Amino acid sequence: MRALVLGAAGAVCKETTKDLAATSDFDEIVVADYNLDAITQLVESIGDPRLKPIFFDANDYEGMLKLFPSFDVVVNGLPFKYDLAVNTACVEVGVNGLDLSSEDPQFALHEKALAKDMIFIPGVGATPGQTNMMVRRASEVMDELHEVEVFFAAFRSLAPAPGLLRTTLWEFNPEEGDRDEVYFEDGQWHPTPPMSGGIKVRFHEHIGEQMVYYVPHDEANTLPESYPTLRRAAVRGCFPPHVMELMGSLMRGGLLSSRPVTIGGETMPTIEAVAKLLWENPASKENPVWAYGLVVQVTGVKNGRKVVATYRNHHPPQEAWGGEAAYFKNVGIPLSIGAQLIAHGETTAKGVVPPERALPTDPFFRELEKRGITVEERIVEEGWV
Repeated sequence: MRALVLGAAGAVCKETTKDLAATSDFDEIVVADYNLDAITQLVESIGDPRLKPIFFDANDYEGMLKLFPSFDVVVNGLPFKYDLAVNTACVEVGVNGLDLSSEDPQFALHEKALAKDMIFIPGVGATPGQTNMMVRRASEVMDELHEVEVFFAAFRSLAPAPGLLRTTLWEFNPEEGDRDEVYFEDGQWHPTPPMSGGIKVRFHEHIGEQMVYYVPHDEANTLPESYPTLRRAAVRGCFPPHVMELMGSLMRGGLLSSRPVTIGGETMPTIEAVAKLLWENPASKENPVWAYGLVVQVTGVKNGRKVVATYRNHHPPQEAWGGEAAYFKNVGIPLSIGAQLIAHGETTAKGVVPPERALPTDPFFRELEKRGITVEERIVEEGWV
């Protein structure tokens, strides 16, 4: 079997590459990136003869159509703006794949993928990804799901990579179109501005209690489709306190707007100018704690009684887990696990489907635990419905 890893030298996907080398039985793992020097250095540092570095241009769609057919699985670790193109190419040539996030147009490819008898799974990271699988686990212990609350604390620097900086700015952009449909409740989508709906949530010991706020996220889009009895699905999250303070100030100052601004004779959206400034600022790449906190609370019914299931992740501290890697492993490792489950035919659907419909819970969580990521489950019955 052959795997193709796209963006393999990136901050997140290099953890995927390392995990595939350490745990998979692929005969060949081709690692592709625009930065050939970086990917070559990564391959040399890992020292696995199955790894082969190649140059890859994510803007070359025709190149994807020529490259993908010789592989069993395409593992997409590129920034989310490339997700639709990669997914479309996989469906066009009939090759299985997965990525770290999702866009609604990806799911429009479902019928075409079914016709090719293939699978593509958008969003197999931390959130989405691990969180979706926590909800699937709850669906296996309940008769009906009624409410899902997803909480995350992404403890990393503001700008560890250009794509992650843009992700953060996107989540705080008040003009972002996805803000029109942030959470699902009673059959309708509800808009919210950034920094709204704040509540305190207790995460694992490396992060503790944090204020989280509504964000437009993939889980709120896919879960109501996967579980039609859901009355509510919402995602709230946060970054480290100093990042939250900075984002709040930039937002209130109008600096996350798309309004054009001219600097040094060059005109660009204000948010792009801010992104360039933040990327060049060394402080944007620093953070005292690197960790990822996930909490999912699912309310439903079991045997006529109201049940609340709570899931909380745990992972080793940064001192024991590679410093900054303590954040990135939580995203990159699930992508590796998902790729291996696809390669071995251990999926539960065909087409373009989200993690909660595509992957079985037992092997997914078992493989996470082997790598140091555990999920605490607490189920409480609260009385008759």
